[in-house]
Amino acid sequence: MIDEKLIKEKDLEDFNNICDECNQEHESVSQNLILTGFKICKSCRISKTIFPI
Repeated sequence: MIDEKLIKEKDLEDFNNICDECNQEHESVSQNLILTGFKICKSCRISKTIFPI
């Protein structure tokens, strides 16, 4: 049987405030993760919206 504590710790490791695009830490990363499902900061989200390529 899988240890539930191990699963919760693994999920919390993914829930940090480090952007996947620019690798900088920012508080908006966790907010965007909840809203959109992507771990990107506010500035990367704006740049991806304006320049989607």
